[in-house]
Amino acid sequence: MTEYPMEQANPEYEYVGFWPRVGATLIDTLLLMLITLPLSLAIYGREYFEVEDIVAGPADFLISWVLPAVVVVAFWLKWQATPGKRAISARIVDARTGGVPTGGQYAVRYLGYFVSTIPLCLGLIWVAFDARKQGWHDKMAGTLVIRSPHR
Repeated sequence: MTEYPMEQANPEYEYVGFWPRVGATLIDTLLLMLITLPLSLAIYGREYFEVEDIVAGPADFLISWVLPAVVVVAFWLKWQATPGKRAISARIVDARTGGVPTGGQYAVRYLGYFVSTIPLCLGLIWVAFDARKQGWHDKMAGTLVIRSPHR
């Protein structure tokens, strides 16, 4: 496969835009909540919803922050996509080669979500305007989200 410079569009790819990626994120969020919410309620009870801190306690940190990170990166490592991205026939690829990203790229991509959301989610909205439909997290990690061939 031909290598393309980081900012040049590859005509072989169908880049996945903003709204399909929002749909994929909603699917992933719902699935994660089906796991994390019952766990949090089992540990903290209804008081979980009354806590004013960003984290209710050590178990909440593990359930709400660590578990989702591990699960998402594990899906990326196994399938280059989360269940939501798989539902829309999308996958994450290395922006230079079109191949499978490295574990390091996936780690940077996940941490890049925080950078992308802090300034009014501008890094996520960027997907709508970028030629290669990259959010800031994709640019930081050197990744793209493209349509997968049907399997």
